[in-house]
Amino acid sequence: MPASGGRARLPEEVRPERTRGEHTHGEPPAPPAVAAHTVRRHSVRGQILRALRSALADGELVPGEVYSAPALGERFGVSATPVREAMQRLAAEGAVEVVPNRGFRVAARGPRELAEIAEVRAMIEAPVILRLARTVPAARWRELRPLACATETAAAEGDRARYAEADRAFHRALLSLGGNAQLVTVAADLHRRSAWPLAAGPAARRADLAADAAQHTALLDALIAGDQEAVRRLVRAHFGGAEV
Repeated sequence: MPASGGRARLPEEVRPERTRGEHTHGEPPAPPAVAAHTVRRHSVRGQILRALRSALADGELVPGEVYSAPALGERFGVSATPVREAMQRLAAEGAVEVVPNRGFRVAARGPRELAEIAEVRAMIEAPVILRLARTVPAARWRELRPLACATETAAAEGDRARYAEADRAFHRALLSLGGNAQLVTVAADLHRRSAWPLAAGPAARRADLAADAAQHTALLDALIAGDQEAVRRLVRAHFGGAEV
């Protein structure tokens, strides 16, 4: 507590040093060391988060297995702190589960759970895309071409982690044209939960990714052309035969 009537004082070891009589008027304050440390820490955490997502997408982190932050930190050559922070982010996204005093268990989603997520995604996304197909001008759809191309590139390279991000970006851009931010957030969360490998079995093959990416391009072509029937057919195929 501060002394009576006074302000709390920083400990001597963390107080900023000031040379007696130094002139500071008109000079911009130097960035505090803590800010630089925070930037570096966020940068490391971001890199670790990307690496963990890649390991999840590739099946290197096995569904059902528990991994500790110190062990993963040693693997990546960093301290446990940025790993733990990245894992907490993945836990919020549903990719892992916190196991007290042990670490994080990789979520194990079976075929039924993934099918249920896909059904909910279809219920949310398909009607929006069909509605937008009748109202959004071709010029707006053309703006999404680079995003569709990005999914094709990632698929061709067999980069599952990058494909997952590009796929989400394409769907997010489609839905964003509807102007409902809450719907976009919910759909993105479901999309991310469906991205991880099955509890048993291989991750998506390169051919599977290529076929999915080709549907993006075909759907965008139909939207630009204003071909409502083609849009309906492609939306149904893209969401696994959902009724639309």
